[in-house]
Amino acid sequence: MSQYERDIGGQAAVLEYLDGEFRVVRAGAYVICAVTGAQIPLEALRYWSVDLQEPYAGPGASLKRMEEKGLVPR
Repeated sequence: MSQYERDIGGQAAVLEYLDGEFRVVRAGAYVICAVTGAQIPLEALRYWSVDLQEPYAGPGASLKRMEEKGLVPR
């Protein structure tokens, strides 16, 4: 556990997802994948949807959500 995680109690962060970056609304150590429910450390977060405002654990989870929402053809 890093000093940062100890300082914020290892809680989930609240983020605003922007194009190519995100803004921390409430500090935390991780976010929860909207598809898998996995904890994603902020330093490992690479996939999210600006339109849906939700994070994904990886490209597979992102694609699955886009298919569910009809945003990409199956």
